[in-house]
Amino acid sequence: MAAVADPRNDLNTPLLSTEPQFVLEIESNGSDHDDPNPFEFIGARPLSFPRPHPIDPFRNHTPSINGFYEFLKIVICIPVALVRLTLFGLSLLVGFLATKLALYGWKDKHNPMPKWRCRLMWVTRICSRCILFCFGYHWIKRVGRPASRETAPIVVCNHVSYIEPIFFFYELFPTIVASESHDAIPFVGTIIRAMQVIYVNRFSAPSRKHAVHEIKRKASCDGFPRLLLFPEGTTTNGRVLISFQLGAFIPGFPIQPVVVRYPHVHFDQSWGNIHLMKLMFRMFTQFHNFMEVEYLPVIAPLDNKKENAGHFAERYNASSYMVEMAWVDSTFNISTLEAMEFLDKFLAMNPNSSGRVKIHDFSRSLRLGLCPLSEKIFAFIDVEKLGSITFRQFLLGSAHIMKQPLFQQACTAAFNCCDDEGKGYITKQQLGDAIHSAMPSMNDNNVSELFNLFDSDNDGAISYDDFMACLRRNPLLVALFASNSMHCGLIEGGKLVIA
Repeated sequence: MAAVADPRNDLNTPLLSTEPQFVLEIESNGSDHDDPNPFEFIGARPLSFPRPHPIDPFRNHTPSINGFYEFLKIVICIPVALVRLTLFGLSLLVGFLATKLALYGWKDKHNPMPKWRCRLMWVTRICSRCILFCFGYHWIKRVGRPASRETAPIVVCNHVSYIEPIFFFYELFPTIVASESHDAIPFVGTIIRAMQVIYVNRFSAPSRKHAVHEIKRKASCDGFPRLLLFPEGTTTNGRVLISFQLGAFIPGFPIQPVVVRYPHVHFDQSWGNIHLMKLMFRMFTQFHNFMEVEYLPVIAPLDNKKENAGHFAERYNASSYMVEMAWVDSTFNISTLEAMEFLDKFLAMNPNSSGRVKIHDFSRSLRLGLCPLSEKIFAFIDVEKLGSITFRQFLLGSAHIMKQPLFQQACTAAFNCCDDEGKGYITKQQLGDAIHSAMPSMNDNNVSELFNLFDSDNDGAISYDDFMACLRRNPLLVALFASNSMHCGLIEGGKLVIA
């Protein structure tokens, strides 16, 4: 649950990958750029973002039968496959009949299924385990344990094959979200109705809104089973994650992430660009298929993120805001929660339907207004020189500034320079004097807005903690104090000098 991709990429853009999706390059010579670098005084060099390496997240790596060993194994397993197919058909039939019995006469679909009907569904759940056995999953490795329904009412999982829904039906008997077309599938439609399914038409905005409402309603009621959601919305080859749909995250309930893996050597079990019948045949003709299920620790959202997530989901396409968070975390030491705060700031800039922000909204959000300094800051991030920026550029540009070895010292030096009387706090007059050297055209209203941004506790003064916290939340604003630091003798030759 959350990272941001270039909006020109489609839903195939990976979230996490075994290969780097892009490389953040630092130019060795700032003179090659026409725009002055407002962060040169802390040693930050201009950015460039090469095009991501193309990776097909839907590619099945063994679509054909290759090698003598695999061919011989299939020939040997054909008699076994016939037995498995027979057992599969019997299990499906018994499960279907048990489900029909459990659903017989049940009209009140709005409320939780009565417990005696749920007990009847245990017959179908046992049948689903038999189906997994038929597909070659004789044993399944589990790491960790599922949290209780009270602790985490929503479970999210990566989606690799049609096997995961069968496994979780047996393991958790959850409520799921499914396409309306699934209701017409023989056998399957009946069974998912017993799971108190939430139907959604992805192409209908009212249907999507209704599905979100139902997710909230059922997650908040302990009488319903926990919800199982596949936020990717489709199956991949298991080597990457693609962009998340936000349905699981909008309600603001604790979530337990689950990772499913299918270790293999000769047979890729992912349901990517391979026909279903061919995939089933290959599963039936294996000695054994390996599956690992890892239950991860429960993640509880911050209360103040609930409304923002809902607003975000209604207005924007999640694929426009994908960022490779594992790479960001390891490279810039930016946590997911910090990235979410930057996302909130970016959304406040009123991005367009493509997820891009222009300079006017960018400058307004930073309380700078349109001025030469805000133009320089914007140009520093707008590496594509398109006159608009993406969340990826905003996040990584901000993270790049925070990672500079001199960033912390620059913030401290700026505070001390503004606090010329040594009182341990900065007044509005002192802040105005400091930033006027960088922005001579700034009026009193602009100064007041910036002062309120720094004065987080609204006590009429900016303490050192207020100042440092604001610059960590808004690292691009450190450029405001370059000129003032120069006047204080802290910058020589365009570089910050720390005594």
